[in-house]
Amino acid sequence: MNTRILNVVPTLMCGGTENQFMTLARQLDPSRFDIEFACLRKWGPFVQEVTDRQMPLVEYPVRTFRSLQAVRQQARLARHIVRNDIHIVHAYNFYGNVFAVPPARVVAPVVIASIRDRAPYLTSMQKRVQRWACQFADCVLVNADAVRDWLIDEGYDESKIAVIRNGVDLSRFNAPADPARIRRELALPEGAPLIVVVSRLTRLKGLEQLIEATALIRERHPDARVLIVGETAPSETAYLGELKRRAEEHRVTDRIVFTGLRSDIPTLLAAADVAVMPSLNEALSNVLLESMAAGAPTVATRVGGTPEALIDGVTGLLVPPGDARAIADAVSRLLSDRPLAERLGNGARQFICEHFSVERMVSATETLYLELLARKQPALVAASA
Repeated sequence: MNTRILNVVPTLMCGGTENQFMTLARQLDPSRFDIEFACLRKWGPFVQEVTDRQMPLVEYPVRTFRSLQAVRQQARLARHIVRNDIHIVHAYNFYGNVFAVPPARVVAPVVIASIRDRAPYLTSMQKRVQRWACQFADCVLVNADAVRDWLIDEGYDESKIAVIRNGVDLSRFNAPADPARIRRELALPEGAPLIVVVSRLTRLKGLEQLIEATALIRERHPDARVLIVGETAPSETAYLGELKRRAEEHRVTDRIVFTGLRSDIPTLLAAADVAVMPSLNEALSNVLLESMAAGAPTVATRVGGTPEALIDGVTGLLVPPGDARAIADAVSRLLSDRPLAERLGNGARQFICEHFSVERMVSATETLYLELLARKQPALVAASA
């Protein structure tokens, strides 16, 4: 009998957490694990993929947790878990954790909460509510030592916290770079240095500081172009307009291209002369790992778990968060010193291959699932071995 896993997620938008749980769903051994999804809103491009892969997907619409509707939906989730004999409920992020962990504790053998950042966007009350909900989980799974340390400081039970770092599917980053095609497609000058930033367009990603840095970079590298690749969340559509106005204020409108969401991220990163992650707060960024996997010389801010992957001067350059001049200096240094850029790019890809492969992440997660289940239902694990 396969182990049945129910992933409970807020939405299926295209972000760091979503990319990781979808990567895991694709890669888990189908001869041992069956995957289902539950979501609070059936939003996002991954809805289609889940449907195409014939993974069951059920929506549990909740407007607010302070409502009878939320209680009814939690009861509905509990009935689904029992009816479908779910062995492991794996919830993700604040809304998934608070919604699913308490009712799942009553009916599921194993309950896992996932916290994948240090939650700068949550209120103090929301942080307390999530800590309360997570006490009912068998395990709180995080993706970086920085997140684990923060949770311990917040009062979480250290013995329940497990760290499994994000994994990168390296096969996606084997295609040769084609910067000339990218320049033609985006109508950029031939030979213009490409600075690539892949990010959801949301606050705390440091995009304001990046725009300020672009004005400083232009002074030293007039032909350089900055590609900002990504889209806003549905609730933050006005933010793109704010960024464009800031670009106008700094007179770099002709130096920055907002490409929107693209499906060729590996190709863009491989073509980058420099990749930048200017975030003000992160746990362990997928984009950082993908930039390194593509061999792109990378500049990133020293936040959260970033130093766990990017070693300053070895696999990239670290700068203080929120410091536009430091970003500009580091990017300009890499554009001017191509041997250094090549050395850092090669070192980054090698480091990802050795420490952040998707195979390592999937294997560690499978082991965690089975170890937790063995504590509760040893006969089931023995039968499926």
